[in-house]
Amino acid sequence: MRQLIYLLFIGFCITFCSCRNDFEFETSAGGLEFSKDTVYLDTVFTNIGSSTYTLKVYNRSNKDIKIPSIKLGQGQNSKYRLMVDGIPGKEFNNVELLAKDSMFVFVETTIDYTEYANNTTSFLYTDQIQFASTNGIQNVELVTLVQDAYFLYPQRNSQGEYENVPFDDQTNIYGFYLDENDPNNGNEYRWKNDKPYVIYGYATVPSGKTLNVDAGARVHFHADSGLMVRPGGRLLVNGEQSSTETLEKEVVFEGDRLEPEFASVAGQWGAILLMSNSDNVINHLTLKNANIGIYAMVTGSNDPQPKLTIKNSQIYNCTNFGLYGVNSVITGENLVANNAGKVSAAFALGGTYNFKYCTFANYFNSYDQIPLLLNNYQDKTEDGETKRYIGALTATFDNCLIYGSGNVSLSLERAEIENDTNPYFNVKFNSSLIKLVDFNRLENAVLYPFSANNAELVTYNNCKIARTGNENKPVFKDAKNNNLKLIEGINGDGPYGTADASVTLSPNTDILGVLRSTLPDMGAYESTAE
Repeated sequence: MRQLIYLLFIGFCITFCSCRNDFEFETSAGGLEFSKDTVYLDTVFTNIGSSTYTLKVYNRSNKDIKIPSIKLGQGQNSKYRLMVDGIPGKEFNNVELLAKDSMFVFVETTIDYTEYANNTTSFLYTDQIQFASTNGIQNVELVTLVQDAYFLYPQRNSQGEYENVPFDDQTNIYGFYLDENDPNNGNEYRWKNDKPYVIYGYATVPSGKTLNVDAGARVHFHADSGLMVRPGGRLLVNGEQSSTETLEKEVVFEGDRLEPEFASVAGQWGAILLMSNSDNVINHLTLKNANIGIYAMVTGSNDPQPKLTIKNSQIYNCTNFGLYGVNSVITGENLVANNAGKVSAAFALGGTYNFKYCTFANYFNSYDQIPLLLNNYQDKTEDGETKRYIGALTATFDNCLIYGSGNVSLSLERAEIENDTNPYFNVKFNSSLIKLVDFNRLENAVLYPFSANNAELVTYNNCKIARTGNENKPVFKDAKNNNLKLIEGINGDGPYGTADASVTLSPNTDILGVLRSTLPDMGAYESTAE
C-alpha cells in the first residue's frame, strides 16, 4: 500500500510538472491591442491624487508571449504610477501574457502644482506607457489636466467606435459635433476665457449653428485635430486689442505641446476647415504651429463659396499654408501671415479676395517658400485621371507688404480656356511692396510688372518693386521668429510713408492699435523706433 501511494504521488508530480512546462513564452513581436489609445485623467489639483484609471491589454494571438518591458516614458521621474499584475511601480520586465488572454494596467497620478508655479501654461501633463517588443515600441498616451480646462474629444459608442464627422461626400474624419447642452462643459458653442480648451479630433460646427470664441480664449489642439465649420455653420472669433505682450485679450489657437522647445514647431495640429458661406468673422486671433492655418475650402461642385472676414490677426509656422482659400470670398485687414512650408497665403481656383494693410512674408527653413500665391485653377485626380477646374479670380491688394527670404515673393498662375475670351483673372496691386529680385526671369511673363502686356489681367498702381536684395527693403524686428514689426526707415523708401493714405480702415489703426500717420506705411504695422 505504501509503495502504491508513493508511486501515485510521484506520478502526480511528474504530470503536474509536465503541464507547467507546456507554457513556452515567446518574446512579444508587438501587435498588442488596447481598450483605449489614450488614457484621459481628470483635472488634478495640487497634492490630491487622481482616481484610478483602467487600461486593458489584449493578446489576440495564438501564442503565449513575454513582454520585455512595460514602463513609463519618463521613467522614475514620471508623475504617473502603474500597477501591473497587482504589482505597483513604474517599470516592469518580462511580463507574461497567455494566448487569447488580457490583463489590466491601472494608472493614477498625484501632482504638486507648485512645481509648475512659474509656468502658467503648463496645465497639461502627459506621458506614455511603453510596451516593448522585438519590432519596436507600442505607446498608450497619458493625459492629465493640472488645472481646470474644458476638455473636448470624440466619445465612443457601445461597440467601442469613436465618433466621426463628414469631411466630404466620401470621407469621414475623427471628430465630434459641438453640443449646446453638454453636461460637463455646458454650451460648447461658446468658448470662454475662464479656462483653456483642449481639443482632440475635429470639433465641428454643424449647419445652422454659430461658434462664438470670447476675447482672451486659449484653445489647444492635439495632433491631427482642429476646428471644422460645416456649410451653413458660422464662426465668430471675438478677440480684442491687448495692452500687454501677454496678449491678454487676443484669442490664441495653437497645439497642446507647451514645452518651450515646441513653441515654434510647425505642424503640431491640423487646421481650421471653413466650409461655410455664412458671415464668418475673425478678429484678433493668433494662430500658430498648424498644418494649414485656415483652409477656406470647397469640397464638392455644389458647395457655396466659403466666406471670411479676418482682421488684426496673425498666422505663423504652418507646415503647408497659413491662409488657404479655394474659390473663396475673403476680406483681410491688418493681417500678418508668415513662415509656411509652402505658401503663407495661397488662393486657388479663383474666388474674390480683398486685402488692406496686410503683411505677407515667408522666412521658413529654405529659400523656396512664397509669401503670396494666386491662381484661377485647381487640378484634381479623379478615377485615375487628372482634371483641371477653372474659376474666375478677382483680387485687390491695397497697401500690402509682400516680402520674404526668397528672391520671388509673389506667384501668379493663370489657366486659360481654349476659345474663351473671358480672362478669368483680374488682380490689382495698389501702393504695395513686392519683392521680385529675379526680374530677368520674369521680364517676359505677362502677369508681372516688367511686361507691358499685363494691364488686362494684373494692375500695379504706385507699387514698390524690390529688384535687388537692398532696394526698397523693409526692416523687420525679427522676421524669422515672427516679429514683423517695421523698424523705422527713410520716408519715401520701400514701405515707409508710401502707402495710399486714401485707403483707410475703421478705426484707422495698425494691428497693434497704433494710429496710422498722414503718410502711412505699407503692411500691418506702422513703423516704430527699434
